Amino acid sequence: MRIIFMGTPEFAVPTLRALHEAAHEIVAVYTQPPRPAGRGKKLQPSPVQREAEILGIEVRSPKSLKSAEEQAAFAALDADVAVVAAYGLILPQAILDAPTHGCLNVHASILPRWRGAAPIHRAIQLGDPVTGVTIMQMEAGLDTGPMLATVRTPIEDKTTGELTEELAELGAQLMVGSLRELKNHRPIAQDDELATYAPKIDKAEARIDWSKPSEEVVRHIHALAPFPGAWCEIDGDRIKLLRAETVDESGAPGEVLDDRLTIACGKGAVRPVRLQRAGKPVMEREEFLRGNPVAKGIDLA
Repeated sequence: MRIIFMGTPEFAVPTLRALHEAAHEIVAVYTQPPRPAGRGKKLQPSPVQREAEILGIEVRSPKSLKSAEEQAAFAALDADVAVVAAYGLILPQAILDAPTHGCLNVHASILPRWRGAAPIHRAIQLGDPVTGVTIMQMEAGLDTGPMLATVRTPIEDKTTGELTEELAELGAQLMVGSLRELKNHRPIAQDDELATYAPKIDKAEARIDWSKPSEEVVRHIHALAPFPGAWCEIDGDRIKLLRAETVDESGAPGEVLDDRLTIACGKGAVRPVRLQRAGKPVMEREEFLRGNPVAKGIDLA
């Protein structure tokens, strides 16, 4: 098939690669423009742009698709379908309508649960036992279109980073299969009454609230790992907690209960597994405590 691919972050790369390996003709890749990053704030291409350049595919990175010129350039590609994976721009109706089979989206949840920007984070944070990927026919509403296919996977104790990698690979294979069976699919409408919304993660919500039960605190930590990272202050320094486990201990919320950095919560306690001081590499707890001992009895609340 003649495919336009539209995606930006690392999550989208496996789908682009899988479509290329399946011998589809990818006539252009649309991605977000390069952004300043790193200490030098140099412009960095998106992961999708880097992969497209390796594969020798034309890259387009308009700031908007609202102009008649951009829409005409998109339509001129005469694509059978556009495949969208975390692109980051709203697609006007003219874009949605241009390919013969419209635009298909790789969405990282079991729709209609967790429409919106942060479905993986919110599924972990709210304690969903299972999540997955939905292939959806895109329409003007936010993740409201009819569904072509789904795949599920247990969340268990995975972080957002780990689950994103897993869902990216599952989504890639699901999209390849969906395109293979495109003529045979009977799209299923979403039940709007079952819909939930996954708002973008705000850095303001990253600070750990030790008054919550330990299970909620651990889910919060895993949901925000690796970015933006749930954090607390230890001896005046902001420390990110990137993995943690529940412990059957008790104390005043925020109290350090022992020399292993067991921290009391509103119910139960949490013990960090991986931590990161600002500007430093990620460390396992034992390594962190060797260089940064934390005394029993300190209050982190």
